[in-house]
Amino acid sequence: AADAILQDLLTIRADRDRYYFGVDALFSRHPDIVRRLCADAPDLLWTLLDGLVWRSRAVENGWRRAVYFCKHILIREDGRHSSVIEEICNCKDPRLMCHPVVAY
Repeated sequence: AADAILQDLLTIRADRDRYYFGVDALFSRHPDIVRRLCADAPDLLWTLLDGLVWRSRAVENGWRRAVYFCKHILIREDGRHSSVIEEICNCKDPRLMCHPVVAY
């Protein structure tokens, strides 16, 4: 159930007036989400990190455009340096360090 909730929050939606993307709300409500996932549900970190990447459906010359939403990985809401990378390192899972959002 938590996997489905994360996927739903991190899905980009649009209507006639604006786009909706729950990543800002998620990190402002739960600034410690990465630390809590590392401690309680490390499998959900992949869902979170995958949700921070938008990939185009269109392929041009074998390439697919992608947008990485890594603002919350790098800085906090108050503009200070974020500890997300340090928390991911503390998980001691080398596969997480290879995720495109983290490796970027």
